[in-house]
Amino acid sequence: MNQDYEKLAGHIEKMTALQTALTLFDWDAETIAPRDSLEMTARMVGQLSSLYFEALVNEEVKGLLQTLAKADDLTQAQAAVVRELSKTLSDLEKIPPEEYRAFRELQAQATTVWARAKQENDFDAFAPILSDMLSYVKKFAAYRRKEGQSLYDAQLDEYEEGFTKEVLDPFFALLKEKIVPLLKKAAAKNDSFDTSPLRQRFDLAKQKEFNRWLAAYIGFDFNRGVMAESEHPFTTELHNHDVRITNHYHEQAVENAIFSTIHEGGHAIYEMNVADELTQTPAGGGASCGMHESQSRFMENMLGRSLAFWEPVYPKLKEYFPQQLKDVGVEDFVRWINKAQPSLIRTEADELTYCLHVMIRYELEKELIDGHLSVEELPGAWNDRYEAYLGVRPQNDREGVLQDIHWSQGSFGYFPSYALGNAFAAQIYHAMKQELAVEECLRSGDLAPIRDWLKEKIHRFGQVKKTRQLLQEVTGEDFNPQYYIDYLIGKFTKLYGLEM
Repeated sequence: MNQDYEKLAGHIEKMTALQTALTLFDWDAETIAPRDSLEMTARMVGQLSSLYFEALVNEEVKGLLQTLAKADDLTQAQAAVVRELSKTLSDLEKIPPEEYRAFRELQAQATTVWARAKQENDFDAFAPILSDMLSYVKKFAAYRRKEGQSLYDAQLDEYEEGFTKEVLDPFFALLKEKIVPLLKKAAAKNDSFDTSPLRQRFDLAKQKEFNRWLAAYIGFDFNRGVMAESEHPFTTELHNHDVRITNHYHEQAVENAIFSTIHEGGHAIYEMNVADELTQTPAGGGASCGMHESQSRFMENMLGRSLAFWEPVYPKLKEYFPQQLKDVGVEDFVRWINKAQPSLIRTEADELTYCLHVMIRYELEKELIDGHLSVEELPGAWNDRYEAYLGVRPQNDREGVLQDIHWSQGSFGYFPSYALGNAFAAQIYHAMKQELAVEECLRSGDLAPIRDWLKEKIHRFGQVKKTRQLLQEVTGEDFNPQYYIDYLIGKFTKLYGLEM
């Protein structure tokens, strides 16, 4: 091993240990931490964050990275580690250490304040901490941004590098142009979708049993992962042998937890398949947020909402809920779970309306970051956009502006990754079908060939290969949203018997 890289590896091990401790605090806060632990725990998070900052932002690490950037004897994985760590250091060294610590302490508090505000339907209780979070995000984006770059583009780079407003604005405009007319035609025929059997009471304990079985069925390895509950389902990882997912259950909406399991399972399988040499390094994890979302949305929608997927799985669901589903055939069940219906909650949205939910958040984020919208104006603006774009208006902030955790975490700029992930997934799905009999795998109940294909072409590389390189290598072309448009039009015109 290159001697300088060997020295750097010692620093990385220390940084990773500190980051792992911080991840555990985050996991604990979202799952089992007591409500009154918030303030004291936040101070510990602040101290660990300061130690992480000091472990990375120092002259020795900076010198090693500068030397290694010119080295010609690094492996592909080592070069990726140097590249990713250099970018992180470049971003962090622009931030005063005391501001970084204060921000991390605020993050530790904000998610719990958000969860409480959501439960109590009290945006006013959340607004002050959201304003503080927004101030830090804008300040840090200003530190990072390149000459001539807008604050929001600098923030977008944190999650999907290169996918600026110049790319996203026409992408969302295309989705709006093609999806809204299709949605109107589909919604006019929704009387033929009687989904009332899915609104019965489905015992929560049985739901949890079934969803644990389902997670294992799609490939979640419980020897290397755990499943818990939280207000907002999510996935996190310490490394590829410790990946954690959560879910949230509703008695009268059995499908919500099912698709959260499949969605978070898609994230988790990606993490479990990252190569051992990359996990616990700055080049571990997914290629980008959008590529990560592509894997969860691919699993959830392209696979999980298909008839071929449910043919072997539905009998198991009926074993758990024989009374509720006794008169429901698999074809009807699959039609119902694909019903296109304007709704209020993003995480429960159907495939056709989902990106409209994301587009609303994208527009509001831009305005918040650019200073054209205040936190106090946010609930009203949110409600107005929902009424304008989806024809529904939230009756309270719990089903409106308080529904998502992301802004409480400071994750402004993340939401567009969901829409990009859908588009990446459709492009990847098209390529996969040229090489693999996907429906045959699903009908046989054997998802291993699908997982193996994804591992070989995407997962194992972690961040060694970035999103656009992966798309080029896997699909033979750069990002092309037309595959997503064609997928949606093809699926929903067939489902609803429409002509476009």
